Amino acid sequence: MPEPTNGPVNEPPTGPTGPADKVPPAPPPSGPHAVLADLRAVDGALYAAVAATPTPALDRGLRLLSNAADNSKISFAVAAALALAGGRARAAAFVGVGAIGVASASANLLGKRLVRRPRPDREAARVTVDRHVPMPSSASFPSGHTASAVAFATAVGVILPPAAVPLSILAWAVGYSRVHTGVHYPGDVAGGAVLGLGSAAVALAGASAWARRGEIK
Repeated sequence: MPEPTNGPVNEPPTGPTGPADKVPPAPPPSGPHAVLADLRAVDGALYAAVAATPTPALDRGLRLLSNAADNSKISFAVAAALALAGGRARAAAFVGVGAIGVASASANLLGKRLVRRPRPDREAARVTVDRHVPMPSSASFPSGHTASAVAFATAVGVILPPAAVPLSILAWAVGYSRVHTGVHYPGDVAGGAVLGLGSAAVALAGASAWARRGEIK
C-alpha cells in the first residue's frame, strides 16, 4: 500500500510559460484619423523647429513683411502700379484683385469656419518676441494671407508672365513669414496656397468668360 506524501502536488501549468504565450501588442491605429493625427504631429514638429531656430538677421524683415501683408496691402499696391501701366498689365491687375476677393472670402467665410483649428501656442513654442506680430483671433486654418498672396501672384502671372516669378517668390515669402512669426502652422500655409491656386483659377475663368461675352456682343 503506497504511503501518502506531504509534499506539493505537481499540477499542470495554468499561466504563461514562455514567449509564445505572451499577449501580442495591439496593432498601431490606422485609417483616416490616424493619418490625420500623424500629419498634425509632423506639422507641429515643423512649427517647433522653425520656432527653435535662431534667425536674428531675418526676424525683423519677416515681421515687417507679415505685417505689410495684412489685408493684402502689398498685393493691392502692386495692382495699383500695374493698373497705371495700362494695357495687359491693367487687365492682370483687375483679375488679380478679383482672385484676392475669391481667396479672402473662401478662407475667412468658409475654410476657417469649417475647420476651426486653434492658433499655435506661440509662448509654449518659445517664439522669440523679436518675431511677434499681433496674434489674430480667427481660426488658424487656412492662412488667409497666403491664400490671397498666392491667388494674386498666380492670376497676374498667367496674364503677365514676366511678373510670375517675382510675385510667386513674394507670395511664398509671405506664407513663410506667417510661420516664422508664430501665428500659423506650416499646414495652414500649405492649405492657404492650395486655396489661392483654386481662387486664381476661378478668377481667370470668370475673366475669360467675361471676355468671350464681350466678343459675342
